[in-house]
Amino acid sequence: QVQLVESGGGLVQDGGSLRLSCAASGNIFSIDIMGWYRQAPGKQRELVASISGGNTNYADSVKGRFTISRDNTKNTVYLQMNSLKPDDTAVYYCNAKIRKYRYSSVYDYWGQGTQVTVSS
Repeated sequence: QVQLVESGGGLVQDGGSLRLSCAASGNIFSIDIMGWYRQAPGKQRELVASISGGNTNYADSVKGRFTISRDNTKNTVYLQMNSLKPDDTAVYYCNAKIRKYRYSSVYDYWGQGTQVTVSS
């Protein structure tokens, strides 16, 4: 089985910083894309940032404040969040598109979610 385990959420003041981590483990041949999504109360889940190879993609709302990075040797993705705002408050979910075997299809896997709360 494949597991994604997140860490690093918490409570921070307006303007503060947090770093999220997500480690993938289990039966993994390769990971195509890793990313972070978030879901605030009453809102749909939205893409925050993703990384594939050397290419990164960010939601407009976090550009210049958040940085996604990846350590392929550890199957781990990070999200450095700076200049946090109350609007960033949400549950943050790690996502990975994983191939379990050389010729298998790619499937989506999700972490359990970690709460990020930014107080004003």
